[in-house]
Amino acid sequence: MPAPKTAIILANLGSPSAPTVPAVRRFLKEFLWDPRVVNLPRPLWWLILHGVVLPFRPGKSTKAYQKIWDADKGSPLTFFTRQLSAELAAQLAGRDITVTYAMRYGEPSIASQLRVLKEQGIEEVLVLPLYPQYSSTTTASIYDDLVKELDQWRHLPSFRFISDYHQHPAYIAAVADSIRQAWREQPKNALLVMSFHGLPEQLTKWGDPYFHHCHKTAALLAEQLGLSEQDWKIVFQSRFGKAEWLKPYCVDTLQALPGLGVTTVDMVCPGFAVDCLETLEEIAMENRAIFMEAGGEAYRYIGCLNDSAAHAQALLAVLGL
Repeated sequence: MPAPKTAIILANLGSPSAPTVPAVRRFLKEFLWDPRVVNLPRPLWWLILHGVVLPFRPGKSTKAYQKIWDADKGSPLTFFTRQLSAELAAQLAGRDITVTYAMRYGEPSIASQLRVLKEQGIEEVLVLPLYPQYSSTTTASIYDDLVKELDQWRHLPSFRFISDYHQHPAYIAAVADSIRQAWREQPKNALLVMSFHGLPEQLTKWGDPYFHHCHKTAALLAEQLGLSEQDWKIVFQSRFGKAEWLKPYCVDTLQALPGLGVTTVDMVCPGFAVDCLETLEEIAMENRAIFMEAGGEAYRYIGCLNDSAAHAQALLAVLGL
């Protein structure tokens, strides 16, 4: 019998369709209304979202997007995700496997990509959210969206969902190699800071393993790189709102380091598969300025794995292909 027609979906968060206030507002409205992202009661959150957030935040976010937007390629997150799926397809050439990508918010949507695969007669679907560390706010939200579409189908394909790969040896090795490559090009700075996206502390108390996954990833990377305790530090970025978020906070740490005698740092973001607003604008630009203003002397951002061949090879290992 012929092998079943298989498809891989690389799923990511998504981006606005353009670096304009209306497009960013539409994106934020969809993103922030997701109950996986904001856990407040819906009536209260509707009032806050429409009365406080959406009237003001899109303008600020648009300016940030404009700093990283490529006139030809568009959003870095979308471009790198698309190119990564193409690289994965190239490495699978000769095998009866289709590779595509989808976004949880914005386009191309998960539902639309599933429908295309259905039309192609795909019988087996492998879904890999591009979130190395599991969180209910990201990975589970992609699962929700998948199920929402598949619940409407009479004939379901075989289905495999990769919930995380935070300690997969191939992923750890690929990130470690990218850091070593940066150090070969320019000697390493005094401290390697590993920054992960922050979440409200309450989620950990509710059983979300994200905080522990981040610490495991960081520890494995430090071990792979042969770093001692004083050579690296873990931080959490992108705090939003007034609630307590995962600590230590990235900005507070960068402001304090020069006063502690650490004036040169390398920044890496092992929780992001591809570069995006939070890495290219927040970490590489905004937080660099904060560190330098506090007395820092050298600040280097080491980019994500993006659409590299090494990244595709690592994901094939994660998928077991």
